[in-house]
Amino acid sequence: MGKSFSKLRVDHEPGERTPRFCERPLGRVLAVWIALQTAFAAPLASAATAASAPSATDATGVGSVPAPSPAVVLNPATVAQPALAMPVPAFSGNQGKPLTVRVPTTADPGTLVPGGRRQTLTFADLGALDPLQLRGTDGQNGVPFSVRGDEVVTAAVLHLIYSYSPSLLPNISQLKVLINGEIAATLPVPRDQAGTLVARDVAIDPRFITEFNHLNVQLIGHYTQQCEDPSNSTLWATVSNASSLDLSYAFLASKPDLAALPAPFFDRRDVRRLELPFVFAQKPTSQTLEAAGSVASWFGSLAGYRGAVFPAQIDNAPLSGNAVIFATSDSHPAGVEIPPVSGPTIAVVDRPAPARGRFLLVLGRNDTELKTAARALGMGQNALSGASATITQLTDLQPRRPYDAPNWLATDRPVRFGELADARELTATGYDADAVRVNLRVPPDLFMWQTKGVPIDLGYRYTVRPAPDRSSLNISVNNGFVQSLRIPAVSASTFDLGQYFSRVMPDKTVAARREIYVPPLLLTPRAQLRLHFHYDIPKTGECTGRVLDNVVGAIDPNSTIDLSGFPHYMALPDLAAFANGGFPFTRLADLSQTAVILPNDAGSADYSLFLLEMGRMGASTGYPATNVAVASADQVDQFADKDLLILGSPGRQPLLQRWSKSMPFSGDGDARTFELTDVAYKVVDWWHGPHGVERSPARADLSLVSSSGDALITGFESPLKKGRSAVALISAAGQSDADLSAALLDNDLLPEIQGAMAVIHGRSVTVTSNGEAYYVGHLSPMHYMRWALSSHPLLLVLSGLLAALIIAALFYRALRAIAARRLRD
Repeated sequence: MGKSFSKLRVDHEPGERTPRFCERPLGRVLAVWIALQTAFAAPLASAATAASAPSATDATGVGSVPAPSPAVVLNPATVAQPALAMPVPAFSGNQGKPLTVRVPTTADPGTLVPGGRRQTLTFADLGALDPLQLRGTDGQNGVPFSVRGDEVVTAAVLHLIYSYSPSLLPNISQLKVLINGEIAATLPVPRDQAGTLVARDVAIDPRFITEFNHLNVQLIGHYTQQCEDPSNSTLWATVSNASSLDLSYAFLASKPDLAALPAPFFDRRDVRRLELPFVFAQKPTSQTLEAAGSVASWFGSLAGYRGAVFPAQIDNAPLSGNAVIFATSDSHPAGVEIPPVSGPTIAVVDRPAPARGRFLLVLGRNDTELKTAARALGMGQNALSGASATITQLTDLQPRRPYDAPNWLATDRPVRFGELADARELTATGYDADAVRVNLRVPPDLFMWQTKGVPIDLGYRYTVRPAPDRSSLNISVNNGFVQSLRIPAVSASTFDLGQYFSRVMPDKTVAARREIYVPPLLLTPRAQLRLHFHYDIPKTGECTGRVLDNVVGAIDPNSTIDLSGFPHYMALPDLAAFANGGFPFTRLADLSQTAVILPNDAGSADYSLFLLEMGRMGASTGYPATNVAVASADQVDQFADKDLLILGSPGRQPLLQRWSKSMPFSGDGDARTFELTDVAYKVVDWWHGPHGVERSPARADLSLVSSSGDALITGFESPLKKGRSAVALISAAGQSDADLSAALLDNDLLPEIQGAMAVIHGRSVTVTSNGEAYYVGHLSPMHYMRWALSSHPLLLVLSGLLAALIIAALFYRALRAIAARRLRD
């Protein structure tokens, strides 16, 4: 395993464990490779021939470990471009001709080739937010990558872009490229290319690639042949995160089996965004859409940070690939054969040739059974097996309670860190180890006014220092600094022997416990606690040898974070809470208090947006939306006691005109009216502030006629019932629909969606209104009185005067009674 010397994106969700790389034995992979030799003998032979006679454009072969290609010196300005063209050695799918591959700035979904597919992933796609830094005589860094369980890598080429120090001695210095500890190539460091960007193509033997892999680059660096300082600043190399890995895959055949779910429809090894078509036999009913929403939210909870889209298709299955089919015994999409249906049924079937892929069949004799099958898939897929299963009974034993979503921190008790991360993830080893990271999904409506913040009872162990230095445990949330805890040294001349042996273990580690408070400003619905053990590297100087990398830091799994002391109370509308956590709809994990209102003439685009939102809700809660209600605009009055998610465009969604006085936007056809405030001219933090959201009054109403409007998201209080919320996603078929879907899945744009109305155009988000505030949740009378009076100084003065008058009147009556009694006596 390589050491981490730079920032890596840690995108796994709570409950999704970081994979252990190389956990499958190499022998199993070799067995698969031997089984594929017959199918790929000719292409591999061609590649091996190319490897034996490397040239300037075809420098390396596939299936062997040849010498690296000649270096290409790059212009730094070229690498900074969004995409980079570079030559690639011959692959089995291009008949030995050189290719030019565009290195994308986002994860490439891959290109289908005969018998498999081909994909290019940059180091940035694999989690390297910054270039990889290599320091010292033995600096090492790398990136992880994984391979789907239904695929095997048949060819791999690394396009490495790097630079190195001019002080390195070429005859005793080099760069090593390692894949799962195996050496793929050794790269020289000639002096004439030092200090410049260099590009090399390195072929990687695919037999070394398993399910979970780690690609490392190691610097063996020396600046003198005499005594040297191992930590000298001249010993450096930098690997650009524009470097890329070009992989060719072959598909592995297997029998359909429900026990393998969610594979092959979702594979946790796949870092790409999940794109899974949902196919309906005809225009789906409300119950069919509720079933589809339950399945989409289940897949969304599995996809997590990757995001998921579910293109809806009616009576038309995709030409190839996996898909989910919703059908009844007498109604199914054209070209899709379904087995006999005797009740709620879930099945997995292969697609007929020449199409490649599988269908996940969600079946029933009617819409009610269809919904039962969908709920069983989301809640009980671990109990399924075989190619098909019929559900005979599904009973909810206990209804969901508010704020009990599996992904959210419990708000009624302290939560152990061991519940949020694996014990292995709570340990950091080495001087340059990455931070220990704990994902915290916090309900956005916690009322933390005038508090020190959220308490954390932190237990940890650290390696004692041989002498006082700057070593510390640095605590931050996201990019906000919280506190630094000094890591002390133990001096043999000052400690008590008995006390030392009671606290310091034989491995020279010490246990400590501290209580820290996370400021309310830093706790958002997508917070990540980072605990970085920073050990100061001892200055050994020259001729003393390499510094021993024998330091460790560990967080006690019994450390706790406690949200139980905070009430739930929040000012709405607040699109930030919706965009980042699905609030207020996700207050109940199964969305049992949510109704989705579609246009009366809803189409595929509306169904796709609905399914995308259900996937986002599932990713937030970690639980399928088994009780969401779906209705048309004509049926909205039946759901007055629910929070409303409204979809549609002006002219197609009549509620946008009917409720124009209650919301900051209204529309009818091409006519649009916007309510504008000063919020567009201010920098606003919508989660925090001394008293919650600060609202400025509306300044203007803008009415216009536009044939191609931008996408909008707006929030407001439900006109059907006080205290209930409504959020409208407004877009038209075409570019605005695509912009809205892309913004909801873009982690860079989501923080910009705030206030009561946000306009989305391309990758631009503008907040135009903060709306009229209403409040959800409850405060105790004392809490509420303190909060209300603190925001109204004049009311506080008047309350003080009134209290003084009341107290004076009581004293006056009491003294008069005492005086009258004394006169009678």
